[in-house]
Amino acid sequence: MVLMLSINLSKDDQQACIDVAKQSILHGLQSGSALDVVTENYARTLQQRLACFVSLHKQGQLRGCIGSLEAYQPLINDVAEHAFAAAFNDPRFPALQQKEFKDLDIEISVLGQPEAMQFNSEEDLLRQIRPGTDGLILEHRYHRGTFLPSVWEQLPQADDFLQHLKVKAGLDKNWWHHDVKISRYETFSFS
Repeated sequence: MVLMLSINLSKDDQQACIDVAKQSILHGLQSGSALDVVTENYARTLQQRLACFVSLHKQGQLRGCIGSLEAYQPLINDVAEHAFAAAFNDPRFPALQQKEFKDLDIEISVLGQPEAMQFNSEEDLLRQIRPGTDGLILEHRYHRGTFLPSVWEQLPQADDFLQHLKVKAGLDKNWWHHDVKISRYETFSFS
């Protein structure tokens, strides 16, 4: 089965998302909370229920990344919420400081619907993964982790990508279990 990503935002929609992300981070610096977005003030495409991740980079290095795998609110609201969370609530980083704001690059990845993958071994799974295209979600009991397709830039080999995803989910890189669940998704990303 081939995934078809049906998300396509216009340049204006993309710019509106970037602007809201910046405003939400600035609002957070001033008030300690995310920007309260009035959904109806934005294009209908941005009012769709879509999930996204907001990634912050400073001088080419990750500075925060927060998002959701399931759509539960309008995209424009998701952008505001996750931009704030990426700046102030990513447990891997200290809260963003005012002096860092001017050096931030913001990337937004809108997620397509995840698709459960069918495989009979780790080797079979590795053959099906599409480097550079697939984001993956790994789930096993209480372990869960995801990598966006953009992670392929740092981990271009499928076996490395999967090993690092296992570690992110709290498992050993060589771990494997027959009932692990893997789903894949594509993203529409812009900055």
